[in-house]
Amino acid sequence: MEARSFAFTVVIVCMGILLFAGVAGAAEIKVMISGGFAAAHEELAREFERKTGNKIVTIYGASMGSTPDAIPNRIQRGEPVDVVIMVGYALGDLIKQGKVVADSRVDLAQSGVGMAVRAGAPKPDISSVEAFKQTLLKAKSIAYSDSASGVYVSTKLFPRLGIADQMKGKSRMIPAEPVGRVVARGEAEIGFQQMSELRPISGIDIVGPLPPELQNLTVFSAGLVTSSKEPQAAKAYIKFISSPAAAPVINKTGMEAMAK
Repeated sequence: MEARSFAFTVVIVCMGILLFAGVAGAAEIKVMISGGFAAAHEELAREFERKTGNKIVTIYGASMGSTPDAIPNRIQRGEPVDVVIMVGYALGDLIKQGKVVADSRVDLAQSGVGMAVRAGAPKPDISSVEAFKQTLLKAKSIAYSDSASGVYVSTKLFPRLGIADQMKGKSRMIPAEPVGRVVARGEAEIGFQQMSELRPISGIDIVGPLPPELQNLTVFSAGLVTSSKEPQAAKAYIKFISSPAAAPVINKTGMEAMAK
């Protein structure tokens, strides 16, 4: 009996050591991400954690802009991070600065710009370029993001329609907050942001994407930060979210996966 008890104790101790070793060997991967890919990332991160035992720590910030939480500003301050997921051309700037490993970049998905109104409000006509233009002229207030979609709306879309001057007094950029929330509170009649960023917001109705002739597709990309403390685990996560198996999750969030 004593021999059996001793053997049982040895087995339990060994199992405990192995379990501790497994936990101790798990990597913590810090992922800094902008809103466009966030919904897909959150679901994919849970699956990656389940399959690998590694832990994903998510840090949110805009792909660009002057706010302290914008990803480029956080990177410049030296915040610890392993993976960035953000607008492709903004990630390209970080590569030029030596902040992200050049050959680690992977384009994950592309997303178009959408329009939203407060839940229950009449949906304006945006079925054609002229109808869309008239909707903007009639709107009392318009909000757009401080990231890629907002930059496009304010610097290219409005001038292209010839209404930049008319928009100045009634449109504004929203920093560090989803535009949908501003619309849901009734602080803007119309809001523009990536479709994938509008979908998770309650209290709004999505009118639809911009007319095809005016649409602008933004590519979201991932890359390994040069100062990563967990480069191998970080590379594994980038490979996971860029694989064909991740495409259905990405597509259902309103984006178009770019996995080959």
